Amino acid sequence: MNFPLPPNATIGIVGGGQLGRMSAMAAARLGYRCHIFTPEPDAPASQVASLTTLADYDDNAALIRFAESVDVITFEFENVSAEGLDLLAERRPVRPGPDILRISQDRIAEKTFLNAAGVRTAPWAPVESIAQLQAAIATIGLPAVLKTTRLGYDGKGQALIRTAGEAEMAFALLNPKPLILEGFVDFACECSVIVARGADGASTAFDTVENRHRDHILDLTLAPAPFDPDLRHEAQAMALRVAAVEFFIDRDGRILANEIAPRPHNSGHWTIDACPASQFELHIRAVAGLALPQAVRHSDAVMKNLVGPADIALWPQIVATQGLIPHHYGKTAAREGRKLGHVNTLFPHGALPGAFGIAAALGVLAADEP
Repeated sequence: MNFPLPPNATIGIVGGGQLGRMSAMAAARLGYRCHIFTPEPDAPASQVASLTTLADYDDNAALIRFAESVDVITFEFENVSAEGLDLLAERRPVRPGPDILRISQDRIAEKTFLNAAGVRTAPWAPVESIAQLQAAIATIGLPAVLKTTRLGYDGKGQALIRTAGEAEMAFALLNPKPLILEGFVDFACECSVIVARGADGASTAFDTVENRHRDHILDLTLAPAPFDPDLRHEAQAMALRVAAVEFFIDRDGRILANEIAPRPHNSGHWTIDACPASQFELHIRAVAGLALPQAVRHSDAVMKNLVGPADIALWPQIVATQGLIPHHYGKTAAREGRKLGHVNTLFPHGALPGAFGIAAALGVLAADEP
């Protein structure tokens, strides 16, 4: 296939969630069709795409048929099969490639990659046995966080170890092995940077944003992050060495990378309304081989996730409130802890308010804050 992709070409997206949905909507604006590969009937991405293949991610025959029906392939989350992407890559370009996915799927490979790129992380050690865990604790100290190396997200697949007596139980509970022990970061805040990199190697980074969580799930994103501009620029420079990155800033002002995400990220949803080109448009441009505009914002913004039945029950009030820009993901099952949509609210460039101003702008949603 020749690049850049011509209009009406088809982009295959592996995964049918909200990131695929918003990517498909951005692709449509640029004149592309999207074909979704997902095992989920009536998936959010399928509702806005031209075609859907409904099959498991390890269904090789379905993957081959999918590849032969599209011009280029991307993915919308990390918990897909790298082996499946290898099969796809034999037939069509896959962007980002399977090797990049493998790094982001495995925390040991991820930490190794970050450190090799000169990006700081908390101290860490691989753990395959109780003896290795005890040795790692002796080196790293307590408290520390024991994590699965694969499949964890939104606080799942990890355990905080405060005392030596908790180590053996944590090791027994967490699967699959191997695990990874990470030093506990007494962080002042969490931030992230979204990066887009084109096929020609050109790259651009959105502003560093602050992320605030509730019950281990992203609740609010503030753009730009309301802290020292030098720290924001340092985080951007670090992210440009690798990919979209979540960072901790510790009490000493050090920036430590937490994890990378080689695809659009929840903390970048504010870009849909606050930027001339959103993270989803830049992702599609990179996949299609189009030129990348600079990742700039015309407004400051706050993004709030709508999580679970209580949040989405406020939808009638949200859509009736001036200044709230609603985004619904089309999910029919409103389960606890499930991301069902988000709301953006904009402020003049350089005028992001403090806590009271943000609460006033969020209106009915502010009462949802802890």
